Amino acid sequence: MTRLVRILRDAVVGLSMLVLALLIIAKLDKDNEVRVSGAFDVVDGDTLSSGGGRLRLSGIDAPELTQLCGDESRHWPCGQSSRRALSALMGSAAVTCSGTARDRYDRLLVVCRSAATDINAQMVLTGMAVAYGAYQAEERMARDGQAGLWSGAFERPDEFRRRQGLAEEGLAGQGLESQGLLSILKGMLRW
Repeated sequence: MTRLVRILRDAVVGLSMLVLALLIIAKLDKDNEVRVSGAFDVVDGDTLSSGGGRLRLSGIDAPELTQLCGDESRHWPCGQSSRRALSALMGSAAVTCSGTARDRYDRLLVVCRSAATDINAQMVLTGMAVAYGAYQAEERMARDGQAGLWSGAFERPDEFRRRQGLAEEGLAGQGLESQGLLSILKGMLRW
């Protein structure tokens, strides 16, 4: 019985240390957070420009501007549609984008909000972008509701870039392997 008590005690101590470490990481991460607000120029469905710097919407991947979706009987410019959808969301009210990490192109990886609306999540929920490391639930809802890209045939943006021989546009910096632990937890818990 004493062995079981020691194992439980060690587990509680270990879990407590993990929670403490996560709280310290959260504090350090919050101190490094960069907030950007004001006027944004929409470059494409997941990239913004503000004050000469580029911002990449974290956790999502939108079609390339030249990308077409659909099948042989019906093509539509999904890359342009995605850009227009992001423009509409960015122009709706005061928007603030914040993030702590940068991709390999030195773009700040951000989550943008307009009041209580997570714009990144809205892009995936409306089917104008796909989940890329976060927003899996929103992608399932868009797919189930056949919203946006999910209304017909389309090629995932990363597959399109690979097939076209285009650069990865810094998406390697958004993957779970290079995000901080807190960023991953935030994505899962929607902080």
